[in-house]
This record gives sequence, C-alpha cells and structure tokens, in this order.
Amino acid sequence: MAPVRLAVYVQPRASRTEVAGVHGGVIKIRLTAPAAENAANQALIDFIAEHLGVARRSVRLVAGAASRRKVLEIEGVTVEAIESALGAPPRGARSQSTR
Repeated sequence: MAPVRLAVYVQPRASRTEVAGVHGGVIKIRLTAPAAENAANQALIDFIAEHLGVARRSVRLVAGAASRRKVLEIEGVTVEAIESALGAPPRGARSQSTR
C-alpha cells in the first residue's frame, strides 16, 4: 500500500485538541500544544496516529514544519480510513508513492 499524503491546517494553543472541520480546503486541527520547540508538530503526529490507529512512526511530517499548513505522509492507511476516522473529507489527501 502506498503512503497517503494529507494536508492539514493546524491551530496551536487551542483550548482542546480536536478536528475542527475544514479550513481552506484542508482538514483543520486544533492542538493544545504551543508552536514553540516543535511541540505542536509532535502533538499533531500523536493525534493523527491515535485517531487512525497506526504507530507514531507511520506518520511523518514532510512539509510545513514551521507553518500552520502542513503535509503529513501516513503509511498503512487508506484515504477512506482517514475520511472515516477524522470525520471530514481529506480534500488535501492523495495517494502517492514516495519511491
């Protein structure tokens, strides 16, 4: 199975960690973690891995480490599973092989 790329918009320092719908055509995720010292990126990886039922090592941040708009690459999951688990259509998701 080819890895899936998922574009997300992140809002750090929110009152709770949750999927907050769609923002600019991508899934918006609110995180309680601050953007400082990579905390929000790690919280995002933890959140996505937990909701998709995959190991943390299966979720990689491939673009946007210092931005609110990020691209994740997720192994071992389908686009349909992402839609089901996150409760919003992953408009920024696409199946793409990295090899």
